[in-house]
Amino acid sequence: MLPAMPAKPRVAIIGPGRLGSSLAIELSRAGYEVSELVSRGAGTRVRRLARKLEVRLSRPPVARLDAEVIWFCVPDREISPGARILARRGQWRGKVAFHSSGALTSAELEVLRRQGARVASVHPLMSFVRGVVPSLKGVPFALEGDAGALTVAAAIVRCLGGTPFRIPTKSKVAYHAWGAFTSPLVIALLATAEQVAGAAGLAPQDARRKMLPILKQTLENYCRWGAAGALSGPLVRGDGEILVKHRNILSPIPEAKEVYLALSRAALRYLPVGQRRKLAKALRD
Repeated sequence: MLPAMPAKPRVAIIGPGRLGSSLAIELSRAGYEVSELVSRGAGTRVRRLARKLEVRLSRPPVARLDAEVIWFCVPDREISPGARILARRGQWRGKVAFHSSGALTSAELEVLRRQGARVASVHPLMSFVRGVVPSLKGVPFALEGDAGALTVAAAIVRCLGGTPFRIPTKSKVAYHAWGAFTSPLVIALLATAEQVAGAAGLAPQDARRKMLPILKQTLENYCRWGAAGALSGPLVRGDGEILVKHRNILSPIPEAKEVYLALSRAALRYLPVGQRRKLAKALRD
C-alpha cells in the first residue's frame, strides 16, 4: 500500500453509469466506503443509487474528492478532459486515481500524476448492461500503471472476488480487441444469426428462444474441451457441398454471408477441420 493508505480506502466514483454503478454496489458489498458519486447529471437512477448506498452525490464543480481512491468510470473520450477539470480541485498528492478503459492507458490521468497521484488503468473483463449488476467473483481485471497504484488496485480487485493481472502498456489495444471478441462481437454474431433465421421464416424473438439450448451447450463444450473439441457441423465433416449451399442461400443477406465466410476461413486456419482443401475451394469459388 502507499504510505498512510488504509487497508480498505474510501472510494469516489466519477461517472456512475452502468460500470460505475456496478462497481459502487460491489465495493459497498465488499466493505469499502463509497464516499461520493460524481455525476454531471442527477437522474432518478443515480439518485436512487446514492440513497441506497447512503453516498454523497455531487456534480464535478463541487465534488469534494476527499476519498483516498478516485475511480473514473466515464467514457474513454471523457477521461483525460475530466481529469484536467478535477485536477484543479483538492489535494492529489498521496491519492490513487484509476480509470476503467480497456483500450486506453494510465497516461490518460497524467495531469493527476503530475500533481502527486499514483495512477492506473483497471479494467474488468466483463459485460455491463443497464439493469444488471454482474458478480465480479472470478472476473479478470487487467491492470496497468504506476507500481503503487497497481498494489492498491490488486488488493481492491481481490476483495471484490476478481482476479487481477498485469497488462503491458503497449498491449492495451490488443487486449481490448480481444475483449471485443468475447462479448460485443458475439452479440453482433447472434444478431446476424437472427437475420439468417428470418430467411428460414422465424421471427427474431422465436429464433432467440430456439437458439438458447445449442448456444448453452456450445459454451459448455468450449469450457470443457476448448475450441478444437467444441467444433461441430459441416466443417468437422469436411462437407464442402453444404458450405456452397450455405453461401448461396446467404447471398441476399450480404453481411451475414461475409461473416459466414470470414468465420469459416478462421476455422480452416485455427481448428481441426476435415477435407481442408475441399473446404477452402468451397469458400473461394
